[in-house]
Amino acid sequence: MKKPKIPPVMPPPERRIVVATIGAPHGVRGECRVKSYTADPLSLGDYGPLFLPDGRALEIVDGRPLKDDMLVVRFRGLADRDAVQALTGQNLVIDRDSLPPPEEEDEFYHADLVGLPVTDAEGNGIGSILEVHNHGAGDLLVIRPVAGGATLLLPFTKVAVPVLDVPGRRVVIDPAYLAGPEKPPANPEQDA
Repeated sequence: MKKPKIPPVMPPPERRIVVATIGAPHGVRGECRVKSYTADPLSLGDYGPLFLPDGRALEIVDGRPLKDDMLVVRFRGLADRDAVQALTGQNLVIDRDSLPPPEEEDEFYHADLVGLPVTDAEGNGIGSILEVHNHGAGDLLVIRPVAGGATLLLPFTKVAVPVLDVPGRRVVIDPAYLAGPEKPPANPEQDA
């Protein structure tokens, strides 16, 4: 007797890893552009089901490179331009447990940093890592301060983060590199 296929289930929020973002349709037959965040963009479909924010699972049935980290992908069940147009801009996530363990001792996934406590060299609590961003000029750690308030930004460099021990859950930073929220520019008309 054949076992019934169990539908994939969206992982809980703390285990969701964004691996790609769906771009614009590509042609009229249901293909779309997908920006992959995986080390090998063509391996995107190897991590198991890809989930949309609403919990629907997508399966890649065909994919080819377009340029660098961009792919042209066809998902099972999406056969026309309108179907994929509705998904433009949505992130695709997988379960953190679907990722292979890092190969090197000093390798880690950005998701492994989220929630780690941050201290200065003397052990004073600064906060905890909320997110890791990259806007093209290098990674930035977004830190939620212990005292609350606006988040802080820190360049993710060896100088600004001299100690990073992911298994030991220890992050030591140099507070001199912290940046607070930007203040809005002064309005010269109000000052007059």
